[in-house]
Amino acid sequence: MSLSGKTAIITGSNSGIGLGIAHTLAAAGADVVLNSFTDRDEDHALAAELAKTHGISARYIKADMSKGTECRALIEQAGVCDILVNNAGIQHVAPIDTFPADKWDAIIAINMTSAFHTTAAALPMMRKAGWGRVVNIASAHGLTASPFKSAYVTAKHGIVGMTKVVALETAEEPITCNAICPGYVLTPLVEAQIPDTMKEYNMDRETVIRDVLLARQPSKQFATVEQIGGTAVFLCSPAADQITGTTISLDGGWTAL
Repeated sequence: MSLSGKTAIITGSNSGIGLGIAHTLAAAGADVVLNSFTDRDEDHALAAELAKTHGISARYIKADMSKGTECRALIEQAGVCDILVNNAGIQHVAPIDTFPADKWDAIIAINMTSAFHTTAAALPMMRKAGWGRVVNIASAHGLTASPFKSAYVTAKHGIVGMTKVVALETAEEPITCNAICPGYVLTPLVEAQIPDTMKEYNMDRETVIRDVLLARQPSKQFATVEQIGGTAVFLCSPAADQITGTTISLDGGWTAL
């Protein structure tokens, strides 16, 4: 599968899942636009490294996904968007009656509303090009719920709903919109939580991973950023031309329970 000649914009992509997806799309030949809310030398260096590694064109564009105007400006500054991966996200955990209102607002804005703005800005470009793919990174929490994650679960359910709407609005065009719903993914952020969790539960690493972090993931294995990236590439392939408005779960059986 070659994505040569296509440009992919991945929000929240200077680390973790977003960066993994960027590498996989670049390996398939797509030019890539990386994004986050910072504007550091190392952010631009990531794009340069991506370009060198995969022999494609890569740029980094700063945009704060909590601000609608910056979400749209990201797409406009890129100038072209054949593949849009809405990945940016944050998390906060607290009971709903003590959930900080500012955290709620930030999670809804970054995890859900940003995708509305980027998609609205990207669709005219896709229509002009005669081809497009919108890939929303949702979550198992877009299909089910957990306590203390009210904002995150709400946002991810919203992303799944918006995926269906965009798919219906583009159903007669060569544009598709789908959501990938990962379970737990071993990212640097999750990896950093393991030592503290080991201390909290007085468990070894393997037990913490199996019985705490992956308690709801029947496979007892993390999903990987490479698997998520590979799924994104598949959704951009001709084999997926008739896949639109749906969710693909990479959750080791979590939502089968």
